[in-house]
Amino acid sequence: MIRRFLAVALFSVATVSSQTPPSLPSGFQTKTIHSSEGADIFVRWGGSGPVVVLIHGYAENSDSWAPLAADLMKDHTVVVPDLRGIGRSSKPAGGYDKKTQAKDIRAVVTSLGYDKTFVVAHDIGNMVAYAYAAIYPDKVERLVVMDAPIPGIDPWNEILLNPGVWHFNFRGPDAERLVAGRERIYFDRIWNDFAGDPGKPDDATRNFFAATYAQPGGMRAGFAQFAAFSQDAKDNRVFEETQLTMPVMAVGGEKSFGPMQAVIMRHVATNVQEEVVAGSGHWLMEERPAYTVALIRKFLDGPPPVAHTVASNAVGDVNEKRLTPAEYKFPQVGNPGTGSSGIRGIETVVLKGNPDQPGVYTIMLRVPAHTRIAAHSHRDDRVATVISGTWHIGYGDKFDEVKLKALPPGSFYTEPPSRNHFAETGDEPVVVQITGFGPSSTEYVDAAQDPRKPGKSN
Repeated sequence: MIRRFLAVALFSVATVSSQTPPSLPSGFQTKTIHSSEGADIFVRWGGSGPVVVLIHGYAENSDSWAPLAADLMKDHTVVVPDLRGIGRSSKPAGGYDKKTQAKDIRAVVTSLGYDKTFVVAHDIGNMVAYAYAAIYPDKVERLVVMDAPIPGIDPWNEILLNPGVWHFNFRGPDAERLVAGRERIYFDRIWNDFAGDPGKPDDATRNFFAATYAQPGGMRAGFAQFAAFSQDAKDNRVFEETQLTMPVMAVGGEKSFGPMQAVIMRHVATNVQEEVVAGSGHWLMEERPAYTVALIRKFLDGPPPVAHTVASNAVGDVNEKRLTPAEYKFPQVGNPGTGSSGIRGIETVVLKGNPDQPGVYTIMLRVPAHTRIAAHSHRDDRVATVISGTWHIGYGDKFDEVKLKALPPGSFYTEPPSRNHFAETGDEPVVVQITGFGPSSTEYVDAAQDPRKPGKSN
């Protein structure tokens, strides 16, 4: 038995020793910057060129950005802070709301002598980055958010009902005592639950990050990130009243948030590009680093993306539009925006207005053949016309084929506010034109049938 134990132990040591924990490039400079909000923020920076700020998430620290930082520093100045309470930053008693932490980040940027930057974020970093972009919109050139919700922004309430986010409410002195000395066990649960590849992050990476949270006050400060969510939700509902206008790339892991990351960001931003990293779960830098790095670099260096595909318009007054069916320019891939029920295969073109903002809007949807949409509602009053194909629609709290009515081209129907309805297509795609008064939304009766849920495939 002893020999077997020693053999297993030696094998484990050999396995771990072949792995290397993440680390930012050795040439980066280091500094601790005092924020007027009551925290000392540890930051590393290096490279030259346009400035990119990388904001990490929970269960990690700034070293998680190692693959991206090493690539970007070739032609960018890369600024990588530890959030307050994490890594080598101080662990004050309070200030873990994301609005305050956004001000920490601003102190870092200005103290290093920079002003406008690109911002790339992951996990809880998304929440800090959104607050930063909302407070300092003219200071953010482009924003990348990866695989995490935004407190208070739809479908936040549905996300809170998911048992997978148990750790949002696991905190307090008793939780700290339970986890003390068992940090790796606690974080393994989180890493495993949200990974697409069960081997990622690897053991060396897990040991490294667990050790940083095992520092005195580390778990208390980590739990405080979640305790602030209720305040974050209040702040974000205020921020949401003014839409972000800078280009935003919303990235979801296919086995985690997927296309829902873009759905979330379209509630708060007008210019959102959707990307899904195939095969990856939540831990994008560990699971698909090369692909994710290339995706971010292309976005930062490329032309600004277009928020919605907008139909062409004749020269003249911006409100004058005369369009033939041939002039409706649908995108090349599905882009389910607000009011499209979140089905990834649906293609959306905005003809007038913006469904995310107050006012009249008209959208046109092209729905693939053999598509079924579960019972859902929209908060605004909508009217619609079937342009092509036969659309089957019914009203009720659950899908019921008996209640469907076949609507051929030229048919008219209504979607009263908050009235649950469902639909499907047959053997041909269907094009419908919908007019409503924004901002619109989509709420599914059964959250489990919402295609925007993390890990839900369409």
